[in-house]
Amino acid sequence: MNADINKTLLQQLPAIEKLLNTQEILDLQATYARPLVTEALRDAVTDIRNEMLSGESTQLPEQAEYVKRTLQKIAAKTAPRMRSVVNATGTVTHTNLGRSLLSDAACQAIQQAARNYVNLEYDIETGQRGHRDRITEPLLQELTGCEASTVVNNNAAAVLIALQTIAHGKEVLVSRGELIEIGGAFRIPDVMAASGAILREVGTTNRTHLRDYADAINENTGLLLKVHPSNYKILGFTSTPAMEELTALGTEYHIPTMEDLGSGALIDMTQYGLPHEPLVGERIDSGVDIVTFSGDKLLGGPQAGIIVGKAEWIKKMRKNPMMRALRVDKLTIAALSATLQRYLTEGNTIAERFPMLNRYTRSIETLYAIAKQLTAQLQDIFGKKIDVHISETYGQIGSGALPVETLPSVALVLESAEVSAETLAAAFRNATIPIIGRIKDGLLWLDLRTVYEREQAWIVEAATQIAETL
Repeated sequence: MNADINKTLLQQLPAIEKLLNTQEILDLQATYARPLVTEALRDAVTDIRNEMLSGESTQLPEQAEYVKRTLQKIAAKTAPRMRSVVNATGTVTHTNLGRSLLSDAACQAIQQAARNYVNLEYDIETGQRGHRDRITEPLLQELTGCEASTVVNNNAAAVLIALQTIAHGKEVLVSRGELIEIGGAFRIPDVMAASGAILREVGTTNRTHLRDYADAINENTGLLLKVHPSNYKILGFTSTPAMEELTALGTEYHIPTMEDLGSGALIDMTQYGLPHEPLVGERIDSGVDIVTFSGDKLLGGPQAGIIVGKAEWIKKMRKNPMMRALRVDKLTIAALSATLQRYLTEGNTIAERFPMLNRYTRSIETLYAIAKQLTAQLQDIFGKKIDVHISETYGQIGSGALPVETLPSVALVLESAEVSAETLAAAFRNATIPIIGRIKDGLLWLDLRTVYEREQAWIVEAATQIAETL
């Protein structure tokens, strides 16, 4: 196509204002806001102009084409930004993919709270204003033995407000081996600095003794802090004081104690074949003043930071002006209270009722059965273009829970001489429902630990779409 013809076509493109006043586009404005229609139409015309400039298009489109493209742009602009995906990465509690899945009870509680007015800060018995903590506090008292509790929007916030309330302007003693960094370059020293507390490191990276804390205590010591390693483990020649020893030391010197447990297990995880994690209730029994932990991860509820411990400190945190910025809304409280209630009522059925615990504990036999079924389906879809085989692998709980511990798993491994693993992974990601796997050894792996019947169907649908483009 020569430049003169190209220029003539471009000059004949109708003005946006003229197109907006055509009946077909006016009909769209009866359904969608005019600014949205205008923006979508402008984008559609820009695409047409670019196609003419590249020589891809050699004629002016009909009016119906403008309408069609405008509708496509509107659909893209109004589509939900948060989409369901299939997590086939092998990381069960995946931060980038939304972390924990909630139980049916928690989801129902969220829906009820969202649709109705609720007694969030209203005492029905007295008709007076109440505190939102009274919804979850009785449950946490029952489950952990704490005197009081409060809830903020994540565990980092819990650590922040606890430090700011207890030790602002004072020294906080913490083992050098517990100055951890977790996802997103979030570091304990940074949180401490933001709280206004003063970091005082004691001991060494691999060994810290009780005497290290005792020797560092002075007139400006405000808190003895212990941090449970949430995403790493030091092996070999290591030692650190037990929480009971620290609380005894704190009592002796009249200094409060605190432990950031990170994951925060409420029940013994070893009964489900998982490694032991310290229980929140055990820490409360040790006499510690404050314990902070996550509402999701091992607990299986919504993302939240839970603070339990002595009433005097919890009351001070509630009065901290920072609390208003960090507190959770009614939806989080609804989901958390429903989750905590299940710990009190479900007993041996918790693994069945809690989606995350169920995913952590699925048997290899179950995963192999899924793998065999999917392999047959995908191999039939892809034919000789892509080879699909089964391989044993290892996943992880994720989100800082149970560091370095792995979960035996089963994966589908996709290999092709025609299509690179990167291209294949991108194709699965861009399916109608994205399938998120991982690339290993130049192959695409789809870990099946978090794949259930619904996800199986989505993987098959994605494979069918991909096969049509190969």
